[in-house]
Amino acid sequence: MPWGRVTGSMSYPKVDVVIDMGNPFLNRTVDGFLKIGAVGASKVAAEETYHCIKKGGLSKGKVEDALSKMCKEGFYWGTVAGVYVGMEHGMERIRGTRDWKNAMLGGAITGALISTASNNGRDKVVADAISGAAVATAAEFLNYLT
Repeated sequence: MPWGRVTGSMSYPKVDVVIDMGNPFLNRTVDGFLKIGAVGASKVAAEETYHCIKKGGLSKGKVEDALSKMCKEGFYWGTVAGVYVGMEHGMERIRGTRDWKNAMLGGAITGALISTASNNGRDKVVADAISGAAVATAAEFLNYLT
């Protein structure tokens, strides 16, 4: 059953919303989609706000265009994050261990899948798989430092 919780502290605000899909794989995938999708949408909101301030005007058309861009960017970022989180969880389940290699494999598979879905050629798919693996592995190692 879906539920939500909002908590906070003096040092930093923390919002934690949990959607229980009844399956750990789906839970992590949906969580990644929603959280990173919100980041992507926020990025566009900040950029569009800057452009409106710079140009000195706001119209209904600009707001509609900004909302459209926010939805597209949020969906794209959320999809990439959802695929990555799902792949990393899948690697953890298949390998039976939790380590940086799951992030590397999940990043490589995600990079290859997203690149293939974008109709890129073989060389670009391989390059994106390597990039995905590198970024995911670096992020995992940075998590160990904190």
